[in-house]
Amino acid sequence: MQIRSNSPLRNPPPDYCPAAAVRWFTVKNGYDKGKTLFYYDHVTGPGDPVETVLLVHGNPECSYTYRHIRDRLQSSDHTLRIIALDHIGFGLSDQADYEMVDMHHAANLIQLVRHLDLTDLSLVVHDWGGPIGIGALLEEHWRVAKLTILNTTVFPMPAAGMTYSNYPVSWFPWASTPKLIPDALWGGVAAYVVSHAEPQSTPAFLANTGRYLMKHALHQIPPGTAEHVWSEPLRSRQNAKSSKRNVLQTPVWGHGYRYHDPRHGEQDNHDFYESIQTNLSKHWGPAGRNIPVGGFFGQWDPCGKNEVIAQWHEALPLMKSATHVFPECGHFIEEAKGPEIADAILRMVGDP
Repeated sequence: MQIRSNSPLRNPPPDYCPAAAVRWFTVKNGYDKGKTLFYYDHVTGPGDPVETVLLVHGNPECSYTYRHIRDRLQSSDHTLRIIALDHIGFGLSDQADYEMVDMHHAANLIQLVRHLDLTDLSLVVHDWGGPIGIGALLEEHWRVAKLTILNTTVFPMPAAGMTYSNYPVSWFPWASTPKLIPDALWGGVAAYVVSHAEPQSTPAFLANTGRYLMKHALHQIPPGTAEHVWSEPLRSRQNAKSSKRNVLQTPVWGHGYRYHDPRHGEQDNHDFYESIQTNLSKHWGPAGRNIPVGGFFGQWDPCGKNEVIAQWHEALPLMKSATHVFPECGHFIEEAKGPEIADAILRMVGDP
């Protein structure tokens, strides 16, 4: 694969994306104007696609996290168009040069969607990809025909039970890790949590995370592995700081967040969340087109708890009959249940 961006990920695995599907998009407007964004655009079979599936990732991952879903979709009898991107600062895209959060990535995503003139989309979102993908596409809501939600929320995080201020360890919660882990080691955190975020004891979680911090520091995570894909782009200090900024806002996920960026000054995504929460049901729920919606949730995770699922059901009631929960899985549900998620997406193919 020819690498045209300045990402630190120089040796992606052979299955990073389908052959001949590599694409590059230059951001036209906004803070990232002129930066190069990687995406792949792949049609699975002969004839015109019956569905376009847009896969939007979160943090600290990239488009590669959808490989299990993509591979099952490729084996379908349906001809599908599958598009997945790497946000700026992740995967093969250009490095970040400021501390980016959901609203910044959403501004880039809608530019790509307009560039490709995508319509009748089956939108799949995970983690921060939820507010990124939904926030971007609600600007032109008519482009989306179906929605699949994977361990994410766009609503104020309920205080009950697990939150990112007490999970996975009450005295070492996810929201505090950016303050405690140096930028140079942040890739080690990504390497462990994305590929190994299943329920486990506190001693095991801390020991294994520490082991990957050391492996990252010593360049001992083997190229060609998923852990290398998550960790290597975060060797860039700016990529690491941008990734960490997303984690720092987890205590107020869905409420809105204000912070000072050294490059661009005060940043505030309160209006971004207010717009999503105002327009989601209005356009995609019963008051609007009432599009088909599916949900997959690993429940060892605040975004997978019942209170969050109830918020989705209230806004998008059609999701009630297409919600799947997995108590034995953690946050990165697409790593554990990719084929099952793909099968659910395929079941919606052809639905009105």
